[in-house]
Amino acid sequence: MSQSLDSRASQRASMVEIEWAGRAVQIEYQWLGEEKSDTPLLVFLHEGLGSLSMWRDFPPTLCRALGCRGLVYSRPGYGQSTPRAADEVWAPDFMHRQAHEVLPALLVALGVDTAANPPCLLGHSDGGSIALLYAARFPDRVAGAVVLAPHIMVEDISVRSIAKARTAYLETDLRQRLARHHTNPDSAFWGWNNSWLNPAFRLWTIEADIAAITCPLLAIQGLDDEYGTLEQIRGISKVVPQTELLELAECGHSPHRDQPAQLISRIEEFFDHHHFY
Repeated sequence: MSQSLDSRASQRASMVEIEWAGRAVQIEYQWLGEEKSDTPLLVFLHEGLGSLSMWRDFPPTLCRALGCRGLVYSRPGYGQSTPRAADEVWAPDFMHRQAHEVLPALLVALGVDTAANPPCLLGHSDGGSIALLYAARFPDRVAGAVVLAPHIMVEDISVRSIAKARTAYLETDLRQRLARHHTNPDSAFWGWNNSWLNPAFRLWTIEADIAAITCPLLAIQGLDDEYGTLEQIRGISKVVPQTELLELAECGHSPHRDQPAQLISRIEEFFDHHHFY
C-alpha cells in the first residue's frame, strides 16, 4: 500500500484516553464496520515495531471476508498513541502488562462489553503473545484467538534477529521508514529492542500462563520466520490442546504480508467451524 493510503488510514483513526501506569495515556484506534453491531468483533494486536497504520489494508480486507467488525489500535509508545517517556524502561513483563492492564482498559473505554459479547483476538508477533496472555487471564471474555508468529519463549534466532534490527536502526534508513508510522519512532524501537535484548529477558516464557486458555485457538507461523522457529506454535499446542496449527511455506515473520490469501482463507475456515458469526 502506498504511503498516501497509509496516511488516509491514519487520518480516519480516533483517540481515546485511558489511565495506565499512573498517568493519562492517549490510545490511537480505529473501528472497522462499526455499523455491523450484530456481528462478531475482531481485535487486532500489532507486532513489536507495529502500529495501527503498519497493518496496512489487512484488517479491513479480513473483516470484509469474515463479515465482522474490527478494532485496530496502537499500543502506548507506538503509532500516534502517547509515546514512551524517555526514561521509561519496559521490564520483561511488558507484554503481560499490555494484556492484563492496557487492553482491558481500552475495551472498557470504548464501551466493549466483553462479558456479554466476547470478542475474537488476532495478534501478530508480540501482539500474538499479548493475545495469548489476555485469553489466558480472561478465558470467559474471549470467543477465539488467531495468533501469527507469536512468542511463548525466547529463542537464539529471535535475539540474533533483534540485534540485527538494532544495527539496521542505527546504520540504515529504518528509523526514517518507521517515522511514517510512529509519532516518535525512538519510543517504539528502543522500548521493544531494549526489552528483548535485556539479558533478564532470556528467561521470559509464557508456557505456564497459556495453559489456562479455553477458547478456540489458531496458531500460524511461516517456515522461513527469521524471529522464531516452529517450536513456538508447536509449543502452544502442547499446553493448549485445542490449538489448530498452520505452518506456511514461503513465508517469513509476517504471514499477513507474505501469504495473505492463504492466511485469510484459513481464518475464514476457523471462524466458520467455530460459529463465531
